[in-house]
Amino acid sequence: MKIIHIDMDAFYASVEQRDDPALRGKPVVVGGDPRSRGVVATCSYEARRFGVHSAMSCAEAYRLCPSAIFVRPSMGRYVEVSRQIRDIFERVTDQVEPLSLDEAYLDVTENKLAMPLARDVAVWIRSAILAETGLTASAGVSSTKLVAKIASDIRKPDGLTVIPPSRAEAFLAPLPVRRLWGVGAATASKLKRLGYHTAADLARADPRALERHLGRFGPLLGRLARGDDPRRVTPERPPKSRGSETTLSVDVLDRQVVLRLIDDHASDVAEDLTRIRRAGRTITLKIRYADFETVTRSRSLPAPTHDARTISEIARALLDSTKAGERAVRLVGVSVSGFPDASLPEQLVLDFEAGQNRVGASEEAEGNS
Repeated sequence: MKIIHIDMDAFYASVEQRDDPALRGKPVVVGGDPRSRGVVATCSYEARRFGVHSAMSCAEAYRLCPSAIFVRPSMGRYVEVSRQIRDIFERVTDQVEPLSLDEAYLDVTENKLAMPLARDVAVWIRSAILAETGLTASAGVSSTKLVAKIASDIRKPDGLTVIPPSRAEAFLAPLPVRRLWGVGAATASKLKRLGYHTAADLARADPRALERHLGRFGPLLGRLARGDDPRRVTPERPPKSRGSETTLSVDVLDRQVVLRLIDDHASDVAEDLTRIRRAGRTITLKIRYADFETVTRSRSLPAPTHDARTISEIARALLDSTKAGERAVRLVGVSVSGFPDASLPEQLVLDFEAGQNRVGASEEAEGNS
């Protein structure tokens, strides 16, 4: 296989700098108000030099970089640019697996450009993205998803790294186990306690020992460490849920405030469902109290819905089974899941003109980089 991993460079921040010349060359942080509880969605490379990174609190980002310019996310624009980039990908191959708005895997073993070398395809894609969006992208090229993804991060920003199959194991060998696919913080900690610190340690390990410690994932991890990644590029899967939530700048006891937020989120979710032409049976309300305890309440309907009023009414009713109003609330979220199986021959069709559901023939659909 010939796989390319494309990763846009500081995507949200780069879009903001592209659209506002006054931000170019400045430390830009896309996120909330530094005086609030907001977090950093992403930041420009100028801000990263001060130690700012995604998922950091905006207050901490301001402490590290007082000169930073804080910008609220403009998701509509980011989605629009992401669609432009996706259009470029689809001129190359139909085998595109998006990971988020700003990154994707492409299998270019067979490609519409008729280019035999994946490196040349990557050069073409990056040039097209720059010409059509004014943004830079980094790319990793290899025969597996794992190596391609890690390679795309080597020469950021605006870099291209090619790792041929013969070099894959040596490329991975010195990397900490945390860099391997599927290894989270807890697994990495367990592996280190067992004496596995690098990919090379795992590559040398007895598969039976790895299976004893990690179950069926253990032998796969050993294969990954040797550069043997069996995962294929999987074209975009239908979404499983849609949601919207808000972290409040001040904890609230007033239920009316929470109810208004529920209405707003129900409207946002309904609009999103309409856009992707889906509906769901399960409505979930998420509440986080001031002490960070988080509760969710769900209700399933007999038929799928994408109607804002229905979503809001159910979520409002679910609020009664929480302690909102008795305990201060810091986060409110609403989501819809339980979409019908798109593979079934009979499927829900959304009648967008009338705003109602009917049943008939099938019609169809996340860094800091």
